Amino acid sequence: MTPETATIAPLLVAFDAAAREGHITRAADLLDVPQSSVSRRIRALEKAVGVALFQQSGRGVVLTTAGRELHERTRHLVRELDGAITTVREHADPDHGVVRFGFPLTLGPVSIPSLLAEFHRLAPGVRLHLVQAHGEALAEMVRDGRLDLAVIIPPPEDLPVTVLAQQRLLLHLPSSHRLAGRARLDLRDLADDHFIANPPDYHIRRELESVCAEAGFEPYIAFEISEFETIRALVAQGLGVALLPRSETPVPGIVTVPVVGIANRTIGLTTGTRTPSPAVARLHAHIAGHAARFDDRRLDS
Repeated sequence: MTPETATIAPLLVAFDAAAREGHITRAADLLDVPQSSVSRRIRALEKAVGVALFQQSGRGVVLTTAGRELHERTRHLVRELDGAITTVREHADPDHGVVRFGFPLTLGPVSIPSLLAEFHRLAPGVRLHLVQAHGEALAEMVRDGRLDLAVIIPPPEDLPVTVLAQQRLLLHLPSSHRLAGRARLDLRDLADDHFIANPPDYHIRRELESVCAEAGFEPYIAFEISEFETIRALVAQGLGVALLPRSETPVPGIVTVPVVGIANRTIGLTTGTRTPSPAVARLHAHIAGHAARFDDRRLDS
């Protein structure tokens, strides 16, 4: 180890926290140290590398060009060190520890909470840090070590996956819609309708645009929002139609109809590439053992 490395290594945690939070005070709160300590460590790191790493932006801070390059090259080192310490501790006490678990916005109301409640009764000493986000964001958090485990729809191809079930996408119509009585729909019948959709980086939005293109039209997106229950509420108000998974709870004023040409989506339980701790493996086994909970055909009964 060079003298420079020996000097810099203890300072990287403060640098990483400030880079992620964009604010010295929040970084200090995250690390549970005084703000002055974080500022002092960042100044020491800047002196050691010989360049400014942050610049002021309002009440917060942003990385300089040099700071972004250093963070890109070092952030995984901090995650690996944190993961190594956590794993060693958890292996010494397999009934305790922390699992950082992510799940999609479409499985929040029933499936995931019920599974987590059962897991907590079986393993009350395991603490869960939960993140709910769309699939692309969850996959990135698993890749860089911010999450140990995540249910992702559809799962990424570059990470280990246990397939849990298939999820259907259905067209959601106001109950007063002219096509609400159909048993099955062709998207060409909806070329003139207004659509309510997620932002463009959501898989469902890309699927909608793809199948509409195959049907010969570009969907008119009247409303764009990330929150699925709000989309359903807007549909119920008659403001448009939406392509979504079936809701896990009843939504008055909405009819759901299968659509020609839309394939089911795979629900996958995704892990990172490093060896999981006993706590992570335990949650993985619990979720995989109840995969039938994710089969939305049960909602037809």
